[in-house]
Amino acid sequence: MRLLAVAFVGLSLVVANAAQTPATKKKAAPKSTKATVAHAAPAKSKAGTAKTSATKAGAAKSKRVVARRPPVQLQPTTDRYKEIQQALADKGYFRGNADGTWNGESVDALKRFQKDQNLDADGKIGSLSLMALGLGPKRGVAQAASEPVAPPPVAQPQP
Repeated sequence: MRLLAVAFVGLSLVVANAAQTPATKKKAAPKSTKATVAHAAPAKSKAGTAKTSATKAGAAKSKRVVARRPPVQLQPTTDRYKEIQQALADKGYFRGNADGTWNGESVDALKRFQKDQNLDADGKIGSLSLMALGLGPKRGVAQAASEPVAPPPVAQPQP
């Protein structure tokens, strides 16, 4: 009868241990019964972390899934294409009409410009190409040079 009770306790420990996921499993203190001999000792992995035999057997690891946001801007607007074509025309690279239609002539003009600027001449509108054309980000640089900005007020301690 005592042997049956020990076997039942050992079996329930194995079932409870297998039901826990590796992320929630807590290391239990070893019991002094013979049933704990059936448990495998943790094996060291190449990275030095302990793994149980269940993870070696191919148990599924839970991965956190992060949703990716689609890019906000898929392609430049027609007006932006006009700005780029006009900037290329002003620098002598684009000979067509700056109508906002991005075609082979526009790509060729951009490639020639990129090559002369020692940029990657791929014909793609990138941030470095836009900055070289003078169409980079507008962050109030002209405003800061013409208007002095007052420093923020300093808080005075109250008596």
